[in-house]
Amino acid sequence: MADRIPPRRGHQPPAAVAESDAPGLPARRLAATVIDEVLRARVALDETLDHLVPDSGLDAADAGLARAIAVTAFRRLGTIQHAINERLERGSPRHSGLFEPILAAAAAQILFLDVPDHAAVDLAIRHLHEDPRSARYTALGNALLRRVVRERDAILADAEANPFRDTPDWLAASWRAAYGEEAATAIALSHREEPPLDVTAKADPAVWAEKLGGILLPTGSIRLRERQAIATLPGYQEGAWWVQDAAAALPVKLISPAPGERIVDLCAAPGGKTAQIAAAGAQVTALDRSGPRLRRLKANLERLGLTAEVVTADATSWQAEPFDAVLLDAPCSATGTIRRHPDVAWTKSEEDRDRLVALQAKLLDAAAALTKPGGQLVYCTCSLEPEEGEAQISAFLTRHPQFRRAGASPAEIGGLDAVIDANGDIRTLPQHLPGETPRLSGWAGFYASRLIRL
Repeated sequence: MADRIPPRRGHQPPAAVAESDAPGLPARRLAATVIDEVLRARVALDETLDHLVPDSGLDAADAGLARAIAVTAFRRLGTIQHAINERLERGSPRHSGLFEPILAAAAAQILFLDVPDHAAVDLAIRHLHEDPRSARYTALGNALLRRVVRERDAILADAEANPFRDTPDWLAASWRAAYGEEAATAIALSHREEPPLDVTAKADPAVWAEKLGGILLPTGSIRLRERQAIATLPGYQEGAWWVQDAAAALPVKLISPAPGERIVDLCAAPGGKTAQIAAAGAQVTALDRSGPRLRRLKANLERLGLTAEVVTADATSWQAEPFDAVLLDAPCSATGTIRRHPDVAWTKSEEDRDRLVALQAKLLDAAAALTKPGGQLVYCTCSLEPEEGEAQISAFLTRHPQFRRAGASPAEIGGLDAVIDANGDIRTLPQHLPGETPRLSGWAGFYASRLIRL
């Protein structure tokens, strides 16, 4: 389904909420529009929602429902596409407007959300009727969705028997080659689960774990047990903690920042790692080429009561006096974040990865020049692809013999020796870190390597 949707420019906002709208229709309308926009333009789901929700006229409940439908549709898009395509004898009609995203949104509700079947089907049919190019296929859509309702158990059983059903072929092949069949299967299955939510405390993590009713992880991060509005939780307004995946907090632990050290965080936004460095008392420079993203970083630091020198610049060409430590969290394919950002699986490609590999090499060369003799360079990506991690560092060390690896020790990362590879680098996989329930288990897929300049 998704691979036949051509790209187009610009967002097409859904129609404004009308007084005559059936209850729940505006939320479904927005969800289908978001699904369509993400697949067509290959724009991030969160970015699309942030752009469209404020102008949608939806209240908080309906906006939340639209978001849940869209996120679920991308989390299980392979299963949804397979179920729909198997039941379209002649394939999906061409030039059919929002036909496909409307069906995807409805199927997500029928198969995976706690929504009455009749509501999901009826509102989808109403939506098909109002879309000029989809209206002629209303009967087809109605029949198909009713089959999905009747055959739901068979669809879910088939998906259960096919763990890679919700993973694009190129990613499944990449993970099999890198990690083996068993680990690749575990990665794919973990991406079907709702992700946990972790926070980093500025100080006293055990105290804040208790106040938040959370779980203190071995690495010092806090995992929240319940889903709640972040801004209403204890300590948020006072700046006691910030949201940060537990795996994303590991690279700064390799630096072990100390008061008085000069550290630069390249590609720093949105700022979780900058906050870690600043909270440790080091003098940190946060650099990013995106002004809007740096504004968010500044706002986070202000809430946290932390300070940093903030620089808007391109890290590949920026020059400064060498630092005690350089942290490069490089732009990447982000395949390690698919559980939290399921659209990544369907909006990124091998070509995107290869393009980013070239950029990462340039950034690493620039980071090397910013590292003083005896200083540390920590490179990390939230990617599961070895081309963006292990292979990238191997190539860097060939180009820069003045650097050597300084492997991680289990004591630095909460005793989790299973995530340290044979070279001493960190490689977390989404299925690592088992917890009380599937939702409270796992973390992002991350790679990090610590290098020392001789």
